[in-house]
Amino acid sequence: MITPAGAECVYYYEDFARGARRQLCRVPKDSRSDSWGASDCLRCPVPGILAANASRRLDIRVRFRRGRFGVGRRAEAEVWCTEHGPVISDPHVGCPECNAEADRLLREALE
Repeated sequence: MITPAGAECVYYYEDFARGARRQLCRVPKDSRSDSWGASDCLRCPVPGILAANASRRLDIRVRFRRGRFGVGRRAEAEVWCTEHGPVISDPHVGCPECNAEADRLLREALE
């Protein structure tokens, strides 16, 4: 579904039918996360990560929190590969081990 920021996100849900005014973010949130608001979609990295990497093995958790001195808000995403552990380098690229496996399979298929 299209978020209020204009990006496609599978975790965002809205329902305005028959007078309802429901907007939800269904991405798993960190236990220390502040409550979600529709304006958080502007700074959320999840749609970009999902657009860049379609791996089914990714597990994403987001933490929404206030900026320094209570000014502004930020969203921080933690990304894991369910097979190989945390993805630390760049979540837009994905798990390096899964990418190496995919490259190996592609090379074998083309031989």
